[in-house]
Amino acid sequence: MDRRIVRVLRREGRLPNNALADHVGIAASTCLNRTRALIERGVITGFHAEVDPAWIGRPIQAMISVRLRGDARASINEFSERLAGMIEVLNVYFLAGADDFHVHVAAEDPDDLRAFVVDNLSSAPEVALTETNLIFEHKRGRLSD
Repeated sequence: MDRRIVRVLRREGRLPNNALADHVGIAASTCLNRTRALIERGVITGFHAEVDPAWIGRPIQAMISVRLRGDARASINEFSERLAGMIEVLNVYFLAGADDFHVHVAAEDPDDLRAFVVDNLSSAPEVALTETNLIFEHKRGRLSD
């Protein structure tokens, strides 16, 4: 039943509880209790509105690969937290492999993107290398249940 609730909420996160209960075939009170339990257990980590970055004046998106210096491993958490707090940053991915991070950013224009990379990444003492790839289009996948 929990998987059914999660599946419906992934498609329609703003669905009222009574409609969610109808979709999954249980009483509204049961549905509410199960949804609250999913939140408390950390299965559902939040509800949010997904906004087009272009609409808020940031039409340029890029994925930036970041490789840290070998002696900067102790500051990985601080570095990723600092990135996640920046207005341009949409997502920070900590990786295994050659690169340490992929940073998904949205910028106002090419100059804004360049300034972000130079001021926040290339000049950071922890950073050994960056590679910026422009994103032309993004399609959200569906996590299978």
